[in-house]
Amino acid sequence: MQQIRNFCIIAHIDHGKSTLADRLLQLTDTISARDMTAQVLDSMDLEREKGVTIKASAVHMQYKAQDGKTYTLNLIDTPGHVDFGYEVSRALAACEGALLVVDASQGVQAQTLANLYLALEADLEIIPVINKIDMPAANPDRVAEEISQLIGSDPDDILRISAKSGIHVEAVLEAVVQRVPPPKGDPDAPLRAMIFDSHYDAYKGVIAYVRVMDGSLQGLDTLKLMATGAELRPIEMGTFSPTLVPRKALETGQVGYVATGLKTVSECRVGDTFTYKSHPAAQALPGYRQVKPMVYAGIYPVEGDDYPELKDALEKLQLNDASLVYEPEISQALNFGFRCGFLGMFHMEIVQERLEREYDLDIIVTAPSVAYEVLLKNGNTVRVDSPAELPDEGEIAEVREPWMEIQIFTPTSYYGPVMELITKRRGVYLREEYPGPERVQLYFDIPLAEIIVDFFDQLKSATRGYASLDYQLKEYRADALVKLEIHVNQEPVDAFTTIVHKDHAFSKGQAVITKLKDLIPRQLFVVPIQAVSQGRVISRANVKAMRKDVLAKCYGGDVTRKRKLLEKQKKGKKRMKMVGSVEIPQEAFLAVLRLNDD
Repeated sequence: MQQIRNFCIIAHIDHGKSTLADRLLQLTDTISARDMTAQVLDSMDLEREKGVTIKASAVHMQYKAQDGKTYTLNLIDTPGHVDFGYEVSRALAACEGALLVVDASQGVQAQTLANLYLALEADLEIIPVINKIDMPAANPDRVAEEISQLIGSDPDDILRISAKSGIHVEAVLEAVVQRVPPPKGDPDAPLRAMIFDSHYDAYKGVIAYVRVMDGSLQGLDTLKLMATGAELRPIEMGTFSPTLVPRKALETGQVGYVATGLKTVSECRVGDTFTYKSHPAAQALPGYRQVKPMVYAGIYPVEGDDYPELKDALEKLQLNDASLVYEPEISQALNFGFRCGFLGMFHMEIVQERLEREYDLDIIVTAPSVAYEVLLKNGNTVRVDSPAELPDEGEIAEVREPWMEIQIFTPTSYYGPVMELITKRRGVYLREEYPGPERVQLYFDIPLAEIIVDFFDQLKSATRGYASLDYQLKEYRADALVKLEIHVNQEPVDAFTTIVHKDHAFSKGQAVITKLKDLIPRQLFVVPIQAVSQGRVISRANVKAMRKDVLAKCYGGDVTRKRKLLEKQKKGKKRMKMVGSVEIPQEAFLAVLRLNDD
């Protein structure tokens, strides 16, 4: 155990975390030059394109240090986005140390801070590293000063490297060996192994990534999962190098995998604890919780015939992603589809892109909404994740919505635009801190519904791309929230239903009506479009009827003949209005979704 070092890398998106991991793999000869590709641990195309790790991974390296001893280094790569905060916390719990990587030109960002605080809570040894020192815009001295104010280390002791060109990367490995403590744990205690991630394999079932905390994993006796109670006989175990390499046993402090043979990831959840069924541990490892979706949206196939393909695609995605939940849903306008729950907007974007790319599907994603808690007058509380399911107004005592605490990290010159953006979106100022002379960190409370659509884009625009954002759920708060329905020809259209703040209902309703008036095709009768809230119409527009000139054949003659023809037309239109149905084109749905982005 004295020769084992378990560590992870925490960094903001695009600060060079995956590139540094590549260099460490090369220096320790874990990967041959022939098999080397850029961002080896980011196996998805999406991860490489977006410059962010979506799925955690682990790798086992052997390193001969300057003291002559050979050390086993286990690098646990953590996801790089705030939506995957729980997965990050479990990966940190499997380590004893963390490399804090900061870009020499951009300095400390919000995501870096959020993960740094998680690492400090987990009591990890922090090794600060300034990356990209060979960039033209690099200012390592200023960044070293920022880091030193954050964690109190001497600016001269902070490692300065370039992961891309390999400058001083050897010093990082030496720092890990010298400064990260070896794992603690009792080799003689009953087995306790924590799952920090998992993926699905078609042949071996769910492969759980584990860190053995106490005891040892050896032999293929029946294992038990302490949170879900599932029992299984493992098929194989081993380590990542970075491909799966089978081993006879995993000892205390080691990181590896267990091929469980289970068919769904939901039975083998992140944060759960493995123990042996024959001599189980007394209690599970702390920190396990079931992750709840925060953002909901409907996903529908553009062509109705693609529904079975969409169902199969979601099933396959869920095999690798236990946090994606979905259930069938029928919409009057969009026919058959699924109501899906996501951890956040980034998670939703990833699922949407994977469905379109990997499964070649044309899909419509409805406007995202959040999960509300509704307290009814009879004292019951119900959870509503689709605006169309909100109970009648007469039954509701109060509606609670999720509020987030957000931290915005920005240069001080953009203080005004950030404040203006937050105030427009019902945000509440909490406090501010100044980690550096030209940087300010602002703390706000803001409803999740206000930040799920385009808040991040607007923040980037207002600050010319310099601001960064981090958020976490704070609480559910009651507010004056109402259902806004859109009626077309007196019929409510469920796909347009939203839950909005009472003060914003009129402006939102009017914007949707104005857009729909231009997009709904004219019929032979007048089509009224109405925005309805709290039982009354708050905005209305008419799509004019197409007129047929029935008087064209009347050249002269008595006026009563003309009136008779007009009366006959009027009756026909009235009857048509009663039985006529209005087809709403796809463009109308897409335009209303875009309206939410404007």
